[in-house]
Amino acid sequence: MRELSARRPRFGQDRITALLRKDTVVNHKRVERLWRQEGLQVPRKRRKRRYSGVKDNSSSRVPALHKDHVWSYDFVSDQTEDGRRLKFLAVVDEWTRECLALEVERRLTAREVREVLEYLFLVRGKPQYLRSDNGPEFVARSLRRWLEGSGVGPLFIEPGSPWENAYVESFNGKLRDELLNLELFLSLEEAKYVADRWRLDYNHHRPHSGLNWLTPAAFAASCPAAVAGQGCASRGSASPRPSPHTPNATETLTRPGT
Repeated sequence: MRELSARRPRFGQDRITALLRKDTVVNHKRVERLWRQEGLQVPRKRRKRRYSGVKDNSSSRVPALHKDHVWSYDFVSDQTEDGRRLKFLAVVDEWTRECLALEVERRLTAREVREVLEYLFLVRGKPQYLRSDNGPEFVARSLRRWLEGSGVGPLFIEPGSPWENAYVESFNGKLRDELLNLELFLSLEEAKYVADRWRLDYNHHRPHSGLNWLTPAAFAASCPAAVAGQGCASRGSASPRPSPHTPNATETLTRPGT
């Protein structure tokens, strides 16, 4: 427990228990007792109360019904040690919770966003909908025309209502809490490498409380074929674009069914 907690300081008791059970049989009450005895509790964050979004494009109004039904994407900002900006683009499958892409650049325009989506559409297939906020990169006319031509419907949430894009906002919180707040990036190249490693760890090794403590990749692999709009579509797991800074990058791709 001490070793796992030291390696993953923002993991709570339940998630550490799920990791322990991969290698041994443990009683959750004993883990809870030892957890408190060792003082390993993670400080809770104070959450602001927000009004729940009710617009037609929110995640509560148009929920994902199966794999590749609704993807969502958003930007997260950070910086390198020299104070220069880093911009992270996260793309998430709302049903399987997989992080399909985590791109890092100094700046990302609508053109670069389209390139990321084009690659994902080729290796994974197209979603039915793409949910996002009203950022200029997402509402750009060129991107909207391309999505329309690809048969993908954009879902723009109400301006100033990030809670309507709940799944990617939840992912962004984990990205910030478990990676960005713990790392000091010395360069763009280092940020690309570390983000790529973290994305693979998130998909394949991090138990997800919303998936009955399965990892997103394991849940995606266990999805049955969609029947009458229920369950998961019978499609392979994510095949994210390899980082050019990752040695043997092709070996990091998530193969279908894994």
